[in-house]
Amino acid sequence: MFRTLAKTLALAAALAAPAVALAGPTVDAIKQRGALRCGVNTGLLGFSAPDSAGRWNGIDADFCRAVATAILGDPTKVQYVPTNAQTRFTALQSGEIDLLSRNTTWTSSRDATLGSVFAGTLFYDGQGFMVKKSSGVTKAADLNGATVCVQPGTTTELNLNDYFRTKKMTFKPVVIAELNQIEQAFFAGRCDVYTTDISGLAATRLKAPKPDDYLILPEAISKEPLGPMIRRGDWEFLTIVKWTLFGLIEAEEYGVTSANVDKLRAESKDPPVQRLLGTTGDAGKGKGLDNDWLVKILKAVGNYGEMYSRNIGPLGIQRGVNAQWRDGGLMYAPPIR
Repeated sequence: MFRTLAKTLALAAALAAPAVALAGPTVDAIKQRGALRCGVNTGLLGFSAPDSAGRWNGIDADFCRAVATAILGDPTKVQYVPTNAQTRFTALQSGEIDLLSRNTTWTSSRDATLGSVFAGTLFYDGQGFMVKKSSGVTKAADLNGATVCVQPGTTTELNLNDYFRTKKMTFKPVVIAELNQIEQAFFAGRCDVYTTDISGLAATRLKAPKPDDYLILPEAISKEPLGPMIRRGDWEFLTIVKWTLFGLIEAEEYGVTSANVDKLRAESKDPPVQRLLGTTGDAGKGKGLDNDWLVKILKAVGNYGEMYSRNIGPLGIQRGVNAQWRDGGLMYAPPIR
């Protein structure tokens, strides 16, 4: 009887105890390897592009650094793997990369059929059109009969067909897979129009011999929430990736930056800030991380606003819907507590 009672009490205690986070297969592999393998664009300014020294820059590249910092404590422990629109999902499915952080649109089919899952939205975008100013085109309705450069295997290609069919207009596609080749084709006049996400158009325009010769039309013809993806089923890794994103957003909301994070950690009496920075609560432990995980991330890449200003700001794109929710934008993170 006493033995049965003891077993019952032990079982009850085990069920009542807080769950201990297990690392999961992807985090285990990252730690054993000593680096996060991150799939990025082959070279898109503002998102992920190597500089002359081979250092990857952009908001997607910075997000890779943030995740590496959370897991390994070091933003340099990233192996960047360039992927194009056709290879990005295969690279993730095959295990060639751990994380896809490559201006990829979150859609229902991608979330449900690729064996992968999105961890949130890093950048809200929309598809647009760019033309030469000398064409005289000022709005999308003027594009009937145009020759349009577009990348295959993208939501861009699908949206393009939908838009022209809905408007009862015609176009001639020029389909080119590689980004640098499609940009060269557009600048060389092989097509009248280049279509992709508006942020991508802004990045491409900066590469033009004379950027002022080109106009991005005012219409956005689609919703393009861009975010990081991981393989489906690894919930421990998903938790780290999505809360890294939420932590970057919430840090900006509470005014915690790379410059003041140490001061606030030592002096702040604000309960949400204390929880963010690990001076109270146990927010890191439940994710299998140190409680100062977000402090390390903020020192490495700054908060979301700092990442935006550093990477997207030079493209000339205002915050808009990517502003904090209190400023009329869509950036709203669940609380860290």
